[in-house]
Amino acid sequence: MPRVDNDRFYAASLKKYGISARGVQWRSEENQTVRFEQIVSLIPPSEGSIRIADAGCGFGDLYRFLLPRLGEKLRYVGIDSHEEMVRIARKRARGEVLWRDVLRDPLPRADYYVCSGALNILTPYEAQRFIRRCYESSAEGFVFNFLEGSEASNTYNYMNAASIERMAGELNARCVLRRGYLQGDCTAAFYRQGDAARLQQ
Repeated sequence: MPRVDNDRFYAASLKKYGISARGVQWRSEENQTVRFEQIVSLIPPSEGSIRIADAGCGFGDLYRFLLPRLGEKLRYVGIDSHEEMVRIARKRARGEVLWRDVLRDPLPRADYYVCSGALNILTPYEAQRFIRRCYESSAEGFVFNFLEGSEASNTYNYMNAASIERMAGELNARCVLRRGYLQGDCTAAFYRQGDAARLQQ
């Protein structure tokens, strides 16, 4: 079972903070933007269109961040298990927004899967399953952020780099980690072997 009830957790945030970064449990819009910048920096440039699946899309904020950067190249698919957030995201994002549970439901194929924040309230087992399913549904790779640390929490899920790198090895993925942009936060990219060579670092 989840550590916390996902629907109640986000329903309470939405009721308190509305359609905002805090409504999806980010400290501020600035922090949310910094995390989005890290994710986008780990997606190699594409000459043609690129299909990006946003797992745990919330209100569709990442779509609004991606659109001015990718323009007509962007083929966006949002996925979320919270029905009200899906309803809101469908109004705010051009593209497909699916009401699905990443842990259980069939997932669409995409060039890249991305995830910002959705791992934070899962159990360790759920987080690993989430990562595996997103990576397996991607043609090129999966880019995601997580809370890095060893803290014991009844609400938040902390992971360490060693476990992330070990999982990448099990999936035969090349792993790239980014730190230093926000305290306690880490962004990881799992690439199909050879694809990371296109990343301009």
